[in-house]
Amino acid sequence: MSLIIVKGRKVIFKSSLQGLAGLIEAIEGLGEAAYYSSVADKIVGRAAALLLAYLRAKEVYAVTMSRSGLSALAKHHIRAEYEKLVPEIMNRRGDDLCPFEKITLSVELPEEAYIKIKHYIESLKI
Repeated sequence: MSLIIVKGRKVIFKSSLQGLAGLIEAIEGLGEAAYYSSVADKIVGRAAALLLAYLRAKEVYAVTMSRSGLSALAKHHIRAEYEKLVPEIMNRRGDDLCPFEKITLSVELPEEAYIKIKHYIESLKI
């Protein structure tokens, strides 16, 4: 699993999808049922942090978290823990910033991040 969401000691969502697709699926599938949940994700950068704020997560655990992801979570009063803190989340080749991170560089509002990320994911399916 790459993403697990727990609420009231019960797993309410899990996904093995890569990237942010699992978080988008959780947002669309759970809606308000995910509010104030605990989330475990493999990688949390700024883009994921803004989606977690949109999801209204209470706390987040990540194997790898970026500094900008940690900062975004703190700004939205979401408790965060991680195993490894990195300067930034890179693309799969490791030669540039992750495209989702690029999309959210100038985004402050979780709602705007959700819309931009969702449109980007949909554009990849064409």
